Order: sequence, then C-alpha cells, then structure tokens
Amino acid sequence: MDAKKYIYKFSEGNAKMKELLGGKGAGLAEMTSIGLPVPPGFTITTEACNEYYSNKKQFPEGLADSIADHIRDLEKETGKVFGGKDNPLLVSVRSGAVFSMPGMMDTVLNLGLTKETVEGLAHLTDNPRFAYDSYRRFIQMFGGVVLRMEHHEFEDILESWKKKQGVTLDMEMTADSLKNVADEYLKLVQERVGRPFPQDPKEQLFMAVEAVFSSWNNQRAITYRKINKIPDHLGTGVNIQSMVFGNMGNDCGTGVAFTRNPSNGNNELYGEYLLNAQGEDVVAGIRTPHPIADMKEDMPEIYTEFQKICHKLEEHYKDVQDIEFTIERSKLFILQTRSGKRTANAAVKIAHDFVAEGILSKEEAILRVEPDQINQIMHRRIDPDAHVEVLAKGLPASPGAASGKVVFDADQAEKQAADGTKVILVRPETTPDDIHGMVAAQGILTSRGGMTSHAAVVARGMGKPCISGCEEVKISLAAKEFTARGKTVRVGDIITIDGTTGQVSLGEAPMIDPVLTPEFIEILQWADDLRNLGVRANADTPDDARKARELGAAGIGLCRTEHMFFAADRLPVVQEMIMAETVEERRAALGRLLPFQQEDFEGILSAMDGLPVTIRLLDPPLHEFLPNLEELAVEITTLKLQDGNPAKIRELEALQRKARALAEFNPMLGLRGCRLGIIYPEVYRMQIRAILQATVRLLKKGSNPMPEIMIPLVGHEEELRINRDMVLDVVQEIEEETGIHCDYPIGTMIELPRACLVADEIARYADFFSFGTNDLTQTTFGFSRDDAEGKFLHRYVDDKILDNNPFAVLDRKGVGKLVETGVSLGRKQRPELKVGICGEHGGDPNSVEFCHLVGLDYVSCSPFRVPIARLAAAHAAINH
Repeated sequence: MDAKKYIYKFSEGNAKMKELLGGKGAGLAEMTSIGLPVPPGFTITTEACNEYYSNKKQFPEGLADSIADHIRDLEKETGKVFGGKDNPLLVSVRSGAVFSMPGMMDTVLNLGLTKETVEGLAHLTDNPRFAYDSYRRFIQMFGGVVLRMEHHEFEDILESWKKKQGVTLDMEMTADSLKNVADEYLKLVQERVGRPFPQDPKEQLFMAVEAVFSSWNNQRAITYRKINKIPDHLGTGVNIQSMVFGNMGNDCGTGVAFTRNPSNGNNELYGEYLLNAQGEDVVAGIRTPHPIADMKEDMPEIYTEFQKICHKLEEHYKDVQDIEFTIERSKLFILQTRSGKRTANAAVKIAHDFVAEGILSKEEAILRVEPDQINQIMHRRIDPDAHVEVLAKGLPASPGAASGKVVFDADQAEKQAADGTKVILVRPETTPDDIHGMVAAQGILTSRGGMTSHAAVVARGMGKPCISGCEEVKISLAAKEFTARGKTVRVGDIITIDGTTGQVSLGEAPMIDPVLTPEFIEILQWADDLRNLGVRANADTPDDARKARELGAAGIGLCRTEHMFFAADRLPVVQEMIMAETVEERRAALGRLLPFQQEDFEGILSAMDGLPVTIRLLDPPLHEFLPNLEELAVEITTLKLQDGNPAKIRELEALQRKARALAEFNPMLGLRGCRLGIIYPEVYRMQIRAILQATVRLLKKGSNPMPEIMIPLVGHEEELRINRDMVLDVVQEIEEETGIHCDYPIGTMIELPRACLVADEIARYADFFSFGTNDLTQTTFGFSRDDAEGKFLHRYVDDKILDNNPFAVLDRKGVGKLVETGVSLGRKQRPELKVGICGEHGGDPNSVEFCHLVGLDYVSCSPFRVPIARLAAAHAAINH
C-alpha cells in the first residue's frame, strides 16, 4: 500500500485544492501553474495537521521523511544546500488555512540560518551586513513565533545597540552591530527557554512546522473561528518556500499592492514598497514606505513587469488581487496573491467595471457584491479609520450610526432637537409615549428589550440607528446618568451609537455618509432582471412608503396599523377608546380615530400608487397603549402625597384599574390579533372602513390604489372566516354608500405553528398568506424574543447550540419546515394563493435564499433593507 501523500510541490497543485492545501498553498500552486515568477516550494496538507492532532500531537507516519525528501528536491531546483556553508538554502514557513485567519501563526523568514550558514551567506553575497541582519531577524521571529518568547525583549536589545551606535533606523546599523545583536539574541533564548537556539536547520524546520500545526488551536484562532463560524475540523496547511531577499542592496525591495484601489474601486495600482527591505518592514511601520507609483521612477522595468502581472492575475482570478512581492537583484518574485478586501462602495464599482471590461458577466458581478455589504452603503457609518473609545455593546437593532448629546426623556429630546441640538435618546426601554422623542433623536439606546422591542421596530421603520438590550449600560433616570465599564456618562455628554455593530462609544466619532452611486443603482437593476422573488417593504407612514419606493420596493408587504396610534395627538383618543365602558362609547372614540387612519392610508396608498399595499389590522394587546402600571402607581402616590388635584387622581386611578384589567400573564399569546376583531369587532370595522374610504377617495382622483387587508394571528379557519365576513360586510356598506366596487384581496398573517399545519383549511378563506416569521419563530421555539436575546440567546450561539440567532437568520429546520408546510398545504387548497413573508427575515440574505427555494412570491423588509433583499434574491436565483 502506497504511503499517504502529505506534501504537494507548488507545481503539483491548483486553486481547486484549497481544502487540502489551504488558501495560501492553493494560491501559490495556482500562480505557479499560470507561469508567474514564484519562488519554488511545497505545501504540507491540512490532512497532515488533522492527523497530527489525532496522533496526540505527533507527526503522522512518513511526514518527517517526506519533508526531508522535498527539501532535497528544493536544493536541486535552486542549486543551494539546506544547512550548506557556501551557498545556503533558506526558507520561509507560513501557515495557510482554508479561510484566511488572522489568529494563525505569524510567518518565520530566513529559516536555515545558523552560526555557520550566516558566514556562508555573508561570503556568498559579499554583504555581511545583509547576512547578519537576516540572522537577527530569523532568531527574533523564531523566538517569538515558535519558542513563544516576548517580542519586546528582542526589541529592547535592538534599541540598545542602535543607541550604542548612535543611529535611529535598523538599516543604518553596521554588520558588527547586527552580529552583536544576534549574539545577544542567542543568549536571551538560552536564558528564557533553558536550551540553546537550535543550530540544525532540519530541527528548526520541524519545530516551525509543529508550531504552525499548534497555532490552529491557539486561543486567537479559536476565537476568530467562533466569531466567523469557521468549522474547527478544517486544519491548516504549512507552506515552505525558498527565500528571496529584498534587503541585499538598492537593486532589491519588497512591497504589498492591490490591483485596484480597495477604498474607492478606482482602476489604479494601490500599495506601498520599500527598497532594500524585507516584507515585515512594509507593515511594521519602522520605515515609511513609498507609494507603488514611485516605483515607475525607481525601477521602471520592474514596474512595467508588475503591471502586466497584475493585469494577468485579475483576468485569471476575475477579481481584485492583494499581492505581496519581492525584488531580488533586479528580479521580480510574486510571493502571494489573494482576493483583496475592499469597502462596500469599492466592491460595487469594481464589480460594475469588470462587466464593462469584459472580465465578468452581469451574473458574476452580482455575486461579487455581498448583500450584507450593502448595509455599509445604505446607512451613515463610523469612519473605519477613526479611533473610538467603546463603552458598551448591545444588540444591533437598527443599522447606521449617530452621535449626539445624551438625553433621558422624550420631552427633552424633542425640546433640544427643536433648538437644533443633536441628541441620543437613552431609556431603559421605550413605549408609545416616547414616540415624539424618538422622532426628534438621532438614534436610540435602550438597556432592555430585544430586536423586536418597541425601540427596535420603530427605529428600523424610521431608518434611525438603535441599540437595544444593552445591559452593560446601567441607567439612573433620577440622577440623569448611566454607567458602563467604569465610566459615568451624564445628561448632555456626547456619545456615538453604531446600530450596525451594537457598540456604544464615548464622544463624537467621524462619520461617512451613504452614497448611492450610479454603479450601485445599475447593479441593482441587473439584480431585478434576474431575481424571481418580489421585494416589498414594511412601512407604516407615507414617508416610509415613499422611501421604500425610492429604494426599489415593489409594494408594501406589511403596514402595521398600530404604529399609527402611537402619535402624541392620537394616543389619548386610543386610550379613551380602550377605557370605554360601553360599545357606544367605544364607537364614539373610534369615530374620532377614523379620520386619522383614513388620512394615513390615503398617504401610503398614494405613495405606492399602482403597487400592492398589505395593511395588517390592529395586532398588539390593548394594554400596550396604556401607561406602565408601575409608573402610574408612582404618579398616583406622588400626587396624593402632594395633595394633588382629586379629579386628576381619580382619572389616573381609573386608568390604573383598566390597565390592571387588561394586563395579561403572557400578552404575546393573549387578546391580540384576530381575537381582538372577534371580541371588539367595532375596532376592526373602523380600520376596514378607513382603508376603503381612503381607497375610494383616491379612485375618484384617478389614482390606482391597491390595498390588501390582512387579518393577524389566525390559528383556526373559523377565526379567519368571521373576520373575513366582517371585511366583506364593510365592503358592501362602502359600495352601497359610494357606488364604487371595492374588490380587494383579504388574507392572513401566518405566525402560529397550528396555522402552518392546517394551512389548507385556512386557505379556503384567504387570498394570500404572509408569514410573520418573527412571531412564528417565537411560538415555534417557545422563546420570548426580548427575553431570549437579552438573557441567553447569545450564549446559545457562542456555545453552538444554535448556528445563528433564529430571529436574525430564519431557522430552516424548524420554522422553515413550518413555512414550507404552510406554502404546500395552502397552494394545494388554492393554487393561485399568493405567499410572502413580512418578518425582518425578509432582509436577511440567508433567509431570502430560503424564501426563493420554497417558492414564495415575495419578501418584505424595512425600507433601508430593500436593496439588500433585491441583491440577495438575485444571488439566490443565480446560485440555484
């Protein structure tokens, strides 16, 4: 039986072998295969790393011999000898996981240098300074990376010798000084490690390979994998490559360059280089590198060759490349290339330009722009180069960033904003009473609540940044201050919130404004031509509707009518309606609300003229419109102690009694949704009338309103039948009053597991289904979202009990199975049934892909996530 192959020469591999060779190894192999000037070498496979761990941290059988064989092949190819005194072969050792991982082992350069080979290198190059500079660098890197010594101890020795010689830069040191530095480094290793620095190149190499394997499970790498959801079983490759030197004189150099500008996407070489330097000098900040454009003057022939290689790499990889190169004795070598990281705006411009240049098709260009990147484009964000002092971290409830003075109550927010002051509203949690302050504030920060809390939902609808559930922030409303991580922030202090990351920072951070470039708009148009899924928006106001249409929404998939009741001029009337003792009193209050509702619906339907608008009838429990019981008790007690107005006290006590009567042990599963329409039909009748009267009014103006009436929280077919009959009853009234025919779809929101399982029965009375995946996730998992996200869900994700937060990424195995069942049963009963989702999952790329796969007609999300959904739907269509 043949021995297992653990090692591949660069000339034996290719880019498709990434899982076996790691990203770096596959890249080196691919560059070699297309004829680039790559220093020869070989890669130890990821399988060898995994077997090292299976074998109780011992090399797998045959690996050591195979390494030795490949070193001999490298000696033949280069004409140099590993450990040779006259013409020594030196190698670099680099880790190379399947995915780029900053937590992995740093590179070791110049491996193979010893007290003897350094003399040979000095003689060979006739440059003792270069030889001893390479040797001291090697000892320092090997000591830090392999022997795990403290970097600063080596630096201290180096600095002391620079002072002795009276110089400031490494490159100014003499050969003698560098030789003395190397000797002191060797003594330091003996002291700290308790054994001499290895002087056998073979031993050095085996130790370095083992250090790479070990780095796969260092704490940095484990943490990085957890954050980025990279599997633990992949292992890392080890790349061993013959050294080329950029520090042998002024005909040598080293640098890093992007084939295009990664900041703005412009078609220009972007990067830096240094003459007479090794690779780490460019990134270490010891010397100031030169812009890559200067190489045109310093080394014109090399620059021309490098330009051609950049063009060849872009055409081959069909992507922007991040390239590391070295020039040795006027010969250019390419050490590494990989896809270059870029900003969202750059990603869009580059993808668009590549289509114009014939490098990519439109489909390929769309796939190059990640939907999640669009968040960077759609919202103001903190300048990535800015330094911020992070105070706390909460839930990233609504994307974007904002700075402002801290205020702790809505009235102050409104007052200060009216004076032109930018404020951040900080509350334990928000209620409908705070809406005027939320409108006035630049952003909202709450210490309680989850991603569907009042603060989160309202902020997303407004397009304002919000951080919710930030439990690190301890708020004292009485003292008008909060504390976090040992710092106290008082009213009037400036903070910055980043609703995309959930970070709260001290002071005002510099911002970058969103820009919708022509390239971005055109790529979204390409996406629209390719996607099968429609994209609608969740919008509750005419302004939201206009913004949604501007961002490409093909209608409104969810208009939450309860949000229309939260306005300051309406809330007292809503409370009056709730407090009513008789049906007549309730109808009187509803009669006062009807014009408000009709005006809102008219504005929204007008903004969406010619496009469907799904209007959900009132959903939340009625007690949500009443003041908090604790706050009421405090207010009543305070008034009594101050001998306050008896009439006011009686009014508040009546409010308190009603709030207690309506209070529920579990409001989410209480008197809400369609149940409200059955118990208090007059509430729904008012809303239906407002919708239809707004529609008729617009029809008379020559507009084309397209309302769809949605009954929420249906779990039984009879619930929908009763409410549907109510809608049809009001429709008949309006037709008789106006003489105008009103035939609009009536459907339901599917947000209970039972509804999914009996969807064929419910579909008898539904023209459409809209899956409310937020509540469906809560009722499927038995999680209260606000409690789960604030208390334990992050631990579930960290410990990999769950792959993702199911409120952010739709749970395909559970919730998804119910959605699939609901779609199948519903369309079995009614083949023409239109089906969408309207939870925030509608703006999550992974969830959008699922919706494509199960054949939904549309997704609906907040207006600012519409472009993300458009792009994600195109990705799904292309990929499947």
